[in-house]
Amino acid sequence: MKRLIALLCLTLTVAAGSGTALAENIKGRLGITGKIGFYLPGDSDFDNYKLETDAGFLGGGGLIYGVTDNLAAEVDVTYTKFGAELVSGLDQGDFSVTNIAMGVQYRFDTPQPKLSPYAGGGIDILISDYDRPGGADVDPTVGVHLCGGLDYFLTKHLVLNAEVRGVVAPEVDIDAPGGKSGNFDPSGVAATFGVRLFFN
Repeated sequence: MKRLIALLCLTLTVAAGSGTALAENIKGRLGITGKIGFYLPGDSDFDNYKLETDAGFLGGGGLIYGVTDNLAAEVDVTYTKFGAELVSGLDQGDFSVTNIAMGVQYRFDTPQPKLSPYAGGGIDILISDYDRPGGADVDPTVGVHLCGGLDYFLTKHLVLNAEVRGVVAPEVDIDAPGGKSGNFDPSGVAATFGVRLFFN
């Protein structure tokens, strides 16, 4: 996870140091985004045992709207599922997280009109579940995210996207039939690749 956080910081630094020519403008334009990737979650605990979590597949999509030449608003929903196990390797079921994210992007001007690097952040509503023998429930929570990415305009309307996003949220209770049995950490880092389609 430390490597991906470092990659996120590097992406933001490169974006901030870009040139001054105007990149492709999305002001007043509405688009849809579809994306897939992977998610590196934080570790959790159950019955006083540390749970190690695997990387999970992530998929989703959303809407983006250009507010000004450099600012855009974005709403998206993603879903990820990943396994959990004890340090000994014993399987402990699967966690899943549905993330409803609302945020803004600052889109940097670049010398290349087809390239549009951006940095952003926002609020995340995290709805989690834990599928394990005997059953368990996980409380929903609210977190925040920071992201850095790059759009490449194949045409005015069709765009390729790559992004690294870090999500930070407080640990929440894991409730088993006998009561609270542990804590789930929904924080993590996602790396995604996707396509944007602008309508106008």
